Amino acid sequence: MNAEHRHSGSPRHWLMKSEPEAFSIDDLKRKRREAWDGVRNYQARNFMRDGMQPGDRVFFYHSNCATPGIVGIAEVATDAYPDPSQFDPASRYFDPASTRGQPRWMLVDVKFVRKLRRTISLDELKGHAALLGMPLLRKGNRLSVMPVAADEWAYILALE
Repeated sequence: MNAEHRHSGSPRHWLMKSEPEAFSIDDLKRKRREAWDGVRNYQARNFMRDGMQPGDRVFFYHSNCATPGIVGIAEVATDAYPDPSQFDPASRYFDPASTRGQPRWMLVDVKFVRKLRRTISLDELKGHAALLGMPLLRKGNRLSVMPVAADEWAYILALE
């Protein structure tokens, strides 16, 4: 993605997954802002590094739980910067091949906007033909960070 498109002025929309036992929407609400660390997938990293900008809106998605689904809205609060956990040998996200001069892994800070009035479950999302093109609903997709088209964003908010 070129810089001209990246800073086109109109906010983009994203979906970011977190296991609620690790970090939930309630955790974000309590902390108000958090670094989205530990992403170790190149495509998800690239979305944060090359696509996200402050002001973009994010669906907060609970994954790997009884009812996976969209539970809240956050906002990208910073441009991407090196994930400090990659340099920490005590971290489960340590990457010995990454250096401060050439960091491999990036992150953004996200800030809490609001919880949804209800969870919009993965099963419910799959039931809407208008959403079937979403990366989230593509068979085999395991990305933790992905784009959401503006029309999909509006459609999902209308389900709330």
